[in-house]
Amino acid sequence: MSEYRTEAAWGAGVATIASDGTVLDVWYKDLGLGPVPADAKAPNVAAENPTGTVSKGVLVSIESLAEEPETTEDVYLRLHLISHRHAIPHSINLAGIFGLLPNNAWTNFGPVPGDMIDDARLRLRGEGLLLEVKSIDKFPQLADYVMPAGVRIADTSRVRLGAHLSSGTTVMHEGFVNFNAGTLGNSMVEGRISAGVVVGDGSDIGGGASIMGTLSGGGKEVVSIGERCLLGANAGIGISLGDNCVVAAGCYVTAGSKVTLPDGEVVKAAALSGKDNLQFWTNTQTGRLEVRPRSGSWGELNEMLHVGQ
Repeated sequence: MSEYRTEAAWGAGVATIASDGTVLDVWYKDLGLGPVPADAKAPNVAAENPTGTVSKGVLVSIESLAEEPETTEDVYLRLHLISHRHAIPHSINLAGIFGLLPNNAWTNFGPVPGDMIDDARLRLRGEGLLLEVKSIDKFPQLADYVMPAGVRIADTSRVRLGAHLSSGTTVMHEGFVNFNAGTLGNSMVEGRISAGVVVGDGSDIGGGASIMGTLSGGGKEVVSIGERCLLGANAGIGISLGDNCVVAAGCYVTAGSKVTLPDGEVVKAAALSGKDNLQFWTNTQTGRLEVRPRSGSWGELNEMLHVGQ
């Protein structure tokens, strides 16, 4: 998406702050689009944590979501807005966020700076408690901050804050959803939805399947999957799929892949990016990557797995 939303946004929550004043994270209890409401205020929180950090109530406002974020508090508000479904992926500016997010040790007692982890362990052991480090990362897991209604996540460590999961989405144990990415309707996620990737309603990302993101390798093209698509087990794409498309199990289609059309013509897969009603597969006799038009249903999602969540 080339144009960002220009609305203001606000959030009231609790920040975790290191001894040197570094803001490690912010959890927003209340937030929304538009100017700060007249009755909004920072939570009345001011506490010392057993890890050596402190918690403090904050009230944060953003003048325009089209402008680049300026602070850690700003970034966390934007990530919360996406995960709370106030904004879909790519609709707000997230440029430069890696430079604004500290790399924390995410523990069962909240975020801790990496160089303070041993001091935190000592503090807690002195109280008969053990410190568990769940990850070392710039992003925490979604479920520690936002509980999106109507979804199932089998392993919460595999969905980052800033992911957008629509009601009716199921993320199985090996599924992964990065920030500024996610689903727009009922979806089964058993593979990897990389940063920036959006999956349409009724689509299935099969076990071990992967979708190229935009964080590494210089890729700028935003990959998306349309509605009612199937990305088969251990398949992968580096191009967008339109609606009603299938990529067969084990088939990987990058932008530069040479694809044979039904009439024998060979084209780069990039020429087919975003087109509807296509089926890609690898011909097991010739080894060629082939595509053909398709109609009908590949079977669709099991409705019982996505209703009443």
